[in-house]
Amino acid sequence: MTPKILLVDDVAMFLELQKMFLRLSSVRILTAKDGVEALRTAEQERPSLIFMDLHMPNMGGAECCARIKGDPQLRSIPVVMITSEGKEEEKALCVKAGCDDFMTKPIDRLLYLEMARKFVPTVDRRETRIPYRGKVKFRVFGLTLSGEILDISANGVYVATDYEVEMETALELVFSMQEENSAVIQAKGRVAWVNCKNDKSKKSFPAGFGVELIAITEESNRALKNYVEKHRR
Repeated sequence: MTPKILLVDDVAMFLELQKMFLRLSSVRILTAKDGVEALRTAEQERPSLIFMDLHMPNMGGAECCARIKGDPQLRSIPVVMITSEGKEEEKALCVKAGCDDFMTKPIDRLLYLEMARKFVPTVDRRETRIPYRGKVKFRVFGLTLSGEILDISANGVYVATDYEVEMETALELVFSMQEENSAVIQAKGRVAWVNCKNDKSKKSFPAGFGVELIAITEESNRALKNYVEKHRR
């Protein structure tokens, strides 16, 4: 049976973001806009996991979580609460409500998928990656350097270069998008993994690093996603 994941948030943008994170996973996605709708959906659908925002109208996340955990028929459903970053009182409220874990906004895609996999092993952390060849300029530590992109996804690129960087290094990227009217992609990212020349984790690739895009202009984001969607078919 396909696992069901219930996403609960009154802001449509956050629901769409989470749906995008889960798009490659073999799960059925359910949504609710407040605690009242979430409780009703949980009773009817019995999801395998619930991601629920704390602050919502009609019934907030803490009250809904407490009701779920107080119901013998529902209490086994894992509930992950989503709170505001840096607010310890919100975390305490979630713990008191009986949640199984919590995350903070802004939501990191990789951390979100790791959290989901704790409770639903079929959640897929991978992204559709498209082979790509194109020059890229990247700026790091005040230096502008060159490399070559070898593959690309909606949220990241692999940069082949002899320049060594460490995990989590912040950088800026600029490259021209093939086919999409030569759109110039400008983005900020972080080094998500490193393929060192003398200790390669992906031996089929030359030395370089994988970049997760964390900030990108709307125009660049549209061109990048159009390219990936066109070539994934």
